[in-house]
Amino acid sequence: MKFHNLYITTNTFETYQKVTSLLNITPVKETSDFSLWTYQAVENEEDDGYFDFVNKFLDILEPNFERLKVLGIEKNDILIWQFYEYDKQCSMSFNPQELKRFGESGISFNIDCIQKNL
Repeated sequence: MKFHNLYITTNTFETYQKVTSLLNITPVKETSDFSLWTYQAVENEEDDGYFDFVNKFLDILEPNFERLKVLGIEKNDILIWQFYEYDKQCSMSFNPQELKRFGESGISFNIDCIQKNL
């Protein structure tokens, strides 16, 4: 399983609500102080096939960078983080277009590989 997460530091309930409205996406988790807006897409490779999270998440963010900035959210307040559960080997690849788009977006990208408990 892969868990694709989009995190936006919001710091206040008001900003949290504005981000939800702006992106028109329901976040998956709420922190008690609404400091971190989180959207998650779960990919079960065996059942779902490939989920193009790079383009999906950047399609959400790129048209809204200026509006997010008005809310006080800079690109360094945004993180895309992939958690990858694996059995025997953690292996993944990205095509040059995805990597280029990531680089041009200025958004940080983290990957954690976690071995499944067998």
